[in-house]
Amino acid sequence: MAEILVQRAASPDEFTRLTAITWINEFVKLGRDQLVPYYADILGAILPCISDKEEKIRVVARETNEELHAIKADPAETFDVGAILSITRRQLDSEWEATRIEALHWISTLLNRHRAEVLCFLHDIFDTLLKALSDSSDEVVLLVLDIHACIAQDPLNFRQLVVFLVHNFRVDHSLLERRGALIIRRLCVLLDAERVYRELSTILEGEADLDFACIMVQALNLILLTSSELSELRGLLKQSLVNAAGKDLFVSLYASWCHSPMAIISLCLLAQMYQHASAVIQSLVKEDINAKFLVQLDKLIRLLETPIFAYIRLQLLEPGRYIWLLKALYGLLMLLPQKSSAFKRLRTRLKTVPLCSFNGDQLKRASSGNPYSQILCHSGSQISEDGDITQDNGNLQNGINFASRLQQFEQMQQQHRMLAKSQAQSRISSASLSKV
Repeated sequence: MAEILVQRAASPDEFTRLTAITWINEFVKLGRDQLVPYYADILGAILPCISDKEEKIRVVARETNEELHAIKADPAETFDVGAILSITRRQLDSEWEATRIEALHWISTLLNRHRAEVLCFLHDIFDTLLKALSDSSDEVVLLVLDIHACIAQDPLNFRQLVVFLVHNFRVDHSLLERRGALIIRRLCVLLDAERVYRELSTILEGEADLDFACIMVQALNLILLTSSELSELRGLLKQSLVNAAGKDLFVSLYASWCHSPMAIISLCLLAQMYQHASAVIQSLVKEDINAKFLVQLDKLIRLLETPIFAYIRLQLLEPGRYIWLLKALYGLLMLLPQKSSAFKRLRTRLKTVPLCSFNGDQLKRASSGNPYSQILCHSGSQISEDGDITQDNGNLQNGINFASRLQQFEQMQQQHRMLAKSQAQSRISSASLSKV
């Protein structure tokens, strides 16, 4: 009888569907645990009806769905978790948002009640769940992320999730543009921001597609600098020169952030490593200052005026102490076209700096020699010209070898330049062949 009703629930005739779904509703209320063997089939009939064009059918379908949720079935008996997951996976391809949402609620319910059994079928649903991240509905995407976060509580599944996520961003750049910020921010809330960023950085450090790696790092950097969900991560990075955990995070992100000059400069400014920021800016003399570069630089200048970087603007009140910050900002100013809005914005800011607090010795130290060897004495302790405590007089500050980091950045940028040159030569060759 149950099988017949399930078939009739998919009838093109509206009255037949309503009658079938009403009978199913009564059977579920009366039979409850006795209907467990037909659980998957009933669910397969109910989920599409939740989005039916007829309101009466939708109401009965939702009521039946709630009744099914209330049944506490045991996989050790006749409750088939795999069959239900198969049904919900198919319904994730439904054209109706309400049906997709309920299918995801069922997957979430099964994870909460029968986690071990669901993970046994993970390979059957994982790709479909990843595909659902591209869904047109924000509510669907958020539910999918909740499910992924629940699955990723296990380290192996966490790694698999982040790897597949990066892969999806790589093959579908529009997903990164449309959903990237939403996905990353939500995962940071659900799975710990530091853990997510460290894993992403590790993957992108070895990314073969350099163009994609640059785009991805720029997106992650913008999220890091602007999202309220990552405020604790920003706070940790600000302590990089005096806090071992902050230093470790800085080094962890640095390798992948090297894909983008603006990202690495932003990271240094956030971590208050102004000497290194200045050194990175000086190294950009080798860069091709093209439109893409200037667009990223314009974004950085705009960000400097946001509340996130308020501490930098206040530090400019003590230019004698933060001389490398001032030099870094002037370095950015020199890279900008004079007629650009970014140039005018940054120049206006720098005009407010009380330069009267400088002395000749400080200017001389900042304008000559190795930036990493300049140490000032202040209140009996050694501090860098950025006002940050240092541990020795060479290139090593708080365990960070900045000379080595700069070399790492320059090597990565050299790879990007070689790729750009190769791509340009390929375009020229293709254009020449098309004319033949």
